[in-house]
Amino acid sequence: MTSGLSQREAARRLGEYGANVVAQGRRTPVWRRVAQQLRDPLIVVLLVAAALTIATGDLPDASVILLVITVNTVVGVVQEVRAERAVAALSALSAPTARVVRDGAERSVPAADVVPGDLALVAEGDIVPADGVVLDAARLLVDESSLTGESVPVEKTTTEDRSLGTVSAGTVVVRGHGRFQVTGTGASSALGRIASLMTAAPGLTPLQRRLARFGRVLAAVTVVLCAVVLALGLVRGQPVELMVVTAISLAVAAVPESLPAVVTLALALGARRMADRHAIVRRLPAVETLGSVTVLATDKTGTLTEGRMAVEKLWTPREEATVTGTGYGPEGRVIRDGHTVTARGDPDLALLLRASMLCNDAALEPPPDGGTRWRALGDPTEAALLAAGARLGLDRAALDRELPRVDEVPFDSTRKRMTTVHRRPGGGLWVISKGAPEVMLRPPVLADPPELLGRAAAEAEELARGGYRVLTVACAEHGQEGRGDPGTRESNLSLLGLIGILDPPRDASRTTIAACERAGITPVLITGDHPLTARAVALRSGITAQEGQVTTGERIRTGTAGDLTHLCVYARTTPEQKLDIVQAWRESGHVVAMTGDGVNDGPALRRADIGVAMGQRGTEVARQAADLVLADDNLGTVVSAVEEGRRVYANVRRFLLYALAGGTAEILVMLLGPFWGMPLPLLPAQILWINLLTHGLPGVALGAEPGAPDVMRHPPRPPEESVLGAGLWPRILAMGAFVATVTLAAGVWARETGRPWQSMMFLVLGATQLGVALGSRARPGSLANPFLLLAVGAALVLQAAGVYLPPLRALLGTEPLPPGDLAVACVLSGLGHIVMRVQARLVPERPPRTGSAVREVRRGGGEAGAG
Repeated sequence: MTSGLSQREAARRLGEYGANVVAQGRRTPVWRRVAQQLRDPLIVVLLVAAALTIATGDLPDASVILLVITVNTVVGVVQEVRAERAVAALSALSAPTARVVRDGAERSVPAADVVPGDLALVAEGDIVPADGVVLDAARLLVDESSLTGESVPVEKTTTEDRSLGTVSAGTVVVRGHGRFQVTGTGASSALGRIASLMTAAPGLTPLQRRLARFGRVLAAVTVVLCAVVLALGLVRGQPVELMVVTAISLAVAAVPESLPAVVTLALALGARRMADRHAIVRRLPAVETLGSVTVLATDKTGTLTEGRMAVEKLWTPREEATVTGTGYGPEGRVIRDGHTVTARGDPDLALLLRASMLCNDAALEPPPDGGTRWRALGDPTEAALLAAGARLGLDRAALDRELPRVDEVPFDSTRKRMTTVHRRPGGGLWVISKGAPEVMLRPPVLADPPELLGRAAAEAEELARGGYRVLTVACAEHGQEGRGDPGTRESNLSLLGLIGILDPPRDASRTTIAACERAGITPVLITGDHPLTARAVALRSGITAQEGQVTTGERIRTGTAGDLTHLCVYARTTPEQKLDIVQAWRESGHVVAMTGDGVNDGPALRRADIGVAMGQRGTEVARQAADLVLADDNLGTVVSAVEEGRRVYANVRRFLLYALAGGTAEILVMLLGPFWGMPLPLLPAQILWINLLTHGLPGVALGAEPGAPDVMRHPPRPPEESVLGAGLWPRILAMGAFVATVTLAAGVWARETGRPWQSMMFLVLGATQLGVALGSRARPGSLANPFLLLAVGAALVLQAAGVYLPPLRALLGTEPLPPGDLAVACVLSGLGHIVMRVQARLVPERPPRTGSAVREVRRGGGEAGAG
């Protein structure tokens, strides 16, 4: 196999297996995308309404409706293009070129030409071009975090252990070099399999599903009621043409054609507010979806944690200590017994960290001018040791000058340790060895008493249970250089201590998880890391992870994990299993938000109701697959986004309450008016004018209302709940009945006193609805939404103009009213405001206090998980 494939055989296999590229599906034509958007039930209702308004000659109203349809269609088509971009971004992760052996000679070929069976070579800095089995490796360390979520680079060797003996396309070599035989290319590679998982189109958002159901119901109800009005008019002997136009006008009035505009404005304002909070919305409906989230599935590395290794625990035979600080910078302290210690005051800690800094191949790069972030060069674990030493006051450069390295035995995954030899200033050698406790804490490696080794082993086990990666450091002094090779010196060493290293949780992660709990959102952790590490990070972040609520990808694969929705920590998961977890929660009736930053997270980000990607450290694949990108990589930003989402949904319901109450009032007036001696209470033009003024700017302005102060202290609404659920239908009927009663009473009074009763009803009906709009405000008495005040004021002026301006009187068929009657209409409109505020106090706009159903399940169903 040392000669590799021949050029002829490579060409044959290229024809058989195809190019080593991520396949991209056929693009959907734009016309088909537009047609799919226009099939939405609410859009169909609006198209019918547009046709009817055109038929009645109401071109301004028709123009508004058609503009709304156009905007919504364009937004929807743009959203669909994201899927193609997400898959295309995978191609950017592929290596542009690869080094292979062909006909016995090393060649550089386009990565697309790599075929199964090729002998490929990789070295530090290379992107692995395809999947393969390692044939030989020299200190080969590969960063697989983008594919597996594993926070620590993996040592690759020639072994049957799949995790150690194979490499995957798209991963990066961070140290060493090696050769491997290609086993998978293109669609058969790790990147190709992930791409195939990302082809499914995203489903409808909760709001889209609710509005679709609402649109179907509204269309049916509107048709029936308008048919009843038409029939009653014909029975009373009204002209057929007049009643047909009246029924059409009433249908237009009953349909809240401003709803898509309200939704779009509310989502756009929410997106802008989110951007101000470092959350970039890639898909507009995601704004509202966040407000409906019931489960937050978060990954570990870089989301709950800082995404970099840090020393946190030090243990010596004398006593333990804690290291503080974040990142790889020297800022931080070493604390023992509650006091900050120094290298001079605590020689045992100084000796432990001096040894770990010398037996070390990493380096730290200071931040650039004006920056604050130190960068690790080399193994992140070793970089964390250097940072810990700096926090004790040790200088790596001074140590290297004082104790220069003269020999070494590099780390490998078989020996699980690294040894270096240093020349001492006074002569002789200092041998340092660091490695895994299971290979270090035993004779003949250590010459310490069994009692000490037992204590150290117990401490190492305790640290491992806490999620730490544990290193043992030992040393020995030799008086002469010629005593064999370094390997013979790896015995009879003296224990210096243990070092506990982990990817520490972010400072804000616990606060964020607590905020999610208060808001009724259940957080779960999905990661490719070790189960002990995952559980420790979950507990530190505030996710309650009992033994029975932690499982692994292997248990999920074998079907022994139990009900996936009874668990809260999923470790060692593959991209396919992440999909299964997200789908299990969704099938159980939950709205799932999934955070991620790696290539392996892409499919789950697309499958989730809302995908959230990291903007700083995330991969382009994750960002393209996501609906929301966190520019600051701060999970707490998601909580702010959820608040915006809930505000958007509350405003949609606020508008529906206002608009449907007005439509209900108009229908009731037209149905009941004839029984009070008013054959045709309102003319078609008057109905359309009221509809234009009330559903226009005032209705859209309701979409800009601020959120209620306590919006995050209540659980999300049940996903299956209708947009008119939680008591909104009764409120709509009650307000519609009140507005209709006031209007009919004003009409009867005007008719009995010889006034122009139809004009009076026209004025009162419009003005009272505008009073309801003011009463619908989230924060009455404030200037939080001045646009609504201006819109209502302008609409009220135009409503009065319809009675007093001659051109409008001729258009609308109204008669002027004396000043006293205008004052009566204004007083009645004030009643609309008062009754709306009273109703809001008696029936506040809050979801039921159902709590988190998932949390209740966990209290009694933790045993369902396989821990």
